[in-house]
Amino acid sequence: MNKKIPLPLWTIIAPVIAWLAYFGVSLNLGIGYTFFLAAVLIAAVLAAVHHAEVVAHRVGEPFGTLLLALAITIIEVALIVSLMLTGGPDTAALARDTVLAAVMIILTGIIGLCLLVGGARFKEQVFSLPGVSAALVTLTAILVLTLILPNYTTSKAGPEYTSTQLVFVAIVCLVLYGAFVMVQTIRHRDFFLPPDADGNEETHAEPPTAKVALVSTFLLLLCLGIVVLLAKALAPDIENAVVNFGAPKSLVGVIIAAVVLLPEGLAAYRAAKKNRLQTSLNLALGSALASIGLTIPAVAMVSIVTGMTITLGIDMKATVLLLLAQFTIMLSLATGRTNILQGVVLLVIFMVYLFTIIAP
Repeated sequence: MNKKIPLPLWTIIAPVIAWLAYFGVSLNLGIGYTFFLAAVLIAAVLAAVHHAEVVAHRVGEPFGTLLLALAITIIEVALIVSLMLTGGPDTAALARDTVLAAVMIILTGIIGLCLLVGGARFKEQVFSLPGVSAALVTLTAILVLTLILPNYTTSKAGPEYTSTQLVFVAIVCLVLYGAFVMVQTIRHRDFFLPPDADGNEETHAEPPTAKVALVSTFLLLLCLGIVVLLAKALAPDIENAVVNFGAPKSLVGVIIAAVVLLPEGLAAYRAAKKNRLQTSLNLALGSALASIGLTIPAVAMVSIVTGMTITLGIDMKATVLLLLAQFTIMLSLATGRTNILQGVVLLVIFMVYLFTIIAP
């Protein structure tokens, strides 16, 4: 039975209202307007999820999930770079903190929730092991080279790379990410397709027309752009709330990263609920790879051009939690089948990560 993917009216209106609301930020309309901005931000996120799914259905797997990962990462890079250029030396660790937060949210929060929901609803879920293994191998290498190795190089004091080292590591990140994309989309595309794709009813659904997909692409970009702009506009209010709560300012980076990743997280969650774990993992791991593999080279370029110093090495506490998350993910996804237990373990690690930020 053919099935068309419509564009509900609210998914068209939401980004328009969000953009109009953004232009009132400079008017300082009070706390009520701040809550209104937060509401339209969530609406824009939900609209982005819908349009991303429309585009993904049109182009097929794994190109759809790759498209969403790249779109969100480009927005994330733009946000980090803009904050670096306006914040000056005080933002030396911004890229590191944001990338670490994004990776931990994806590996333990988003994947943990998907495994929990999928396990609770279907007991066991299956996925293509070669594709996940390829993503994890690439991600492990990039994580160590960008967030851990700077603590142990000796050419420059502190958890920083010299300019030469920074250029080299940026090139390595691009090579690794480019190789992964080539494997995902060309050489071994079948590694990233659901093992039971022929039995999935959505596989046989009629894709949206080119016109609908084009409109959704435009609206998706509008949604992603306003999500980042509103997140940046709300950052001072979020920071004040965090300080008043008595938590460290580093929690602000986690909150902003969570908002930026919300469209992808919701898309992965909805896929897991429909027993499409492969799509969830493609979204999550692809986003983690894009987040760090593209953000670090972009930030390195800004650092070299502007002469700004950037701190990449994470402290020992963060290193332990990151390695624990990576090791747990590898064990959880080692068999090609998942259940509720892996989701519980990953979510516990995520809660520990958040707790140790608030109470270091």
